[in-house]
Amino acid sequence: MPATTIDDILLQLEVIIADSVKTNDRLGYFAALYYKVTASVKEGIAKGRFENGPRIEQLDVIFASRYLDALKVWKARQPPTSSWRVAFESARNSSLLVLQQLLLGINAHINLDLGIAAVEAAGGHLEDIHNDFDSINTIISSLTYQVLNDIDRVSPLLSLLGLHATNQTSILIQFSIDNARDGAWCFAEDLAAKKGDDYNTCIAQRDRTVSQLANGLVKTSGFMRFTVWLIHLFEWKSASKIIRVLHEAVKKKIIIGDK
Repeated sequence: MPATTIDDILLQLEVIIADSVKTNDRLGYFAALYYKVTASVKEGIAKGRFENGPRIEQLDVIFASRYLDALKVWKARQPPTSSWRVAFESARNSSLLVLQQLLLGINAHINLDLGIAAVEAAGGHLEDIHNDFDSINTIISSLTYQVLNDIDRVSPLLSLLGLHATNQTSILIQFSIDNARDGAWCFAEDLAAKKGDDYNTCIAQRDRTVSQLANGLVKTSGFMRFTVWLIHLFEWKSASKIIRVLHEAVKKKIIIGDK
């Protein structure tokens, strides 16, 4: 059944996470991270942090459904958007870092899906949701420390990426969630002005650009490539254990159906 509430989304994410733990599937990394985000948005609505709670729930459902639908299409061996195809294909690559796997999902979902979801939820009045859109940014930012803590547990040498802090050629280092969300809003503004074929063409062009960014997250070279190899050498190898670390703390905190 299509999701209509945030609780529906959380339940579907729980199924993906449980299946991924059972099958030791790295696709569960992003699902576990996304559960954190969705649960925090739900908590924000309950605490009145948004101007329009029902509308932000609608946005969240539309947004999350794009990821869930892309995953269903992929599992049915049909082609999703190019952005999601790179992310899902990369989950089969055991040589990628947990961080790379997560950023690939974030890249597809924020850089492509979020702008589309914002336009659909706004119903022709995009500026009306701008403040609530920014409020979600605040929620995401507040989760950053917790998520990095979780990743540090399973990837103890991850801080070595700091050696490349001045490397302006690596998307892996430069990638910023805040910048991605700012870019998503600019994309939404551009998309909202399009109609018919122009609307679909705008999405297709954006998808191509985002999939190119995804390839930059996967491919490293030179000393960066060696650093990623070294970090991966000491990273946990069990996808099931990693998913549990990414998910268990928030699972205990958020109870589905709580009002």
